[in-house]
Amino acid sequence: MSTNAVRLSVPAQAEYARVVRMTASNLAVLAGLGVDEVEDVRMAAEEGFVYTCATAPQACDASFTFSHDEVRIDFTLGELDAADDENTDLTLIEAMLSAVCDDYGFSDDGMSLVLIKRAGSHAE
Repeated sequence: MSTNAVRLSVPAQAEYARVVRMTASNLAVLAGLGVDEVEDVRMAAEEGFVYTCATAPQACDASFTFSHDEVRIDFTLGELDAADDENTDLTLIEAMLSAVCDDYGFSDDGMSLVLIKRAGSHAE
């Protein structure tokens, strides 16, 4: 089973969310995920983009790794202190990610948001 990788860097501005969503959903199709799972990946990518933007990076850098039946998205975060701003509530985003991803969390160094979706695991 081969693994493929795609890197994407867009400005951390709301109008670029669609680029991230569409890239994620297209790669989920290539990975062989079903319709509902592709929708989960699309939603996860959008929420990951919003989360990443809340950490105030200059750009939203996403690394997509996909193989048969699995998609992984790693978003490079900006300053983690920016996400603690009293005007930024990430609780809803985290709830959505836990609902649509099979696994989500942070890299060991805490600098990346990691989202994983597998085929056959669409949340009911």
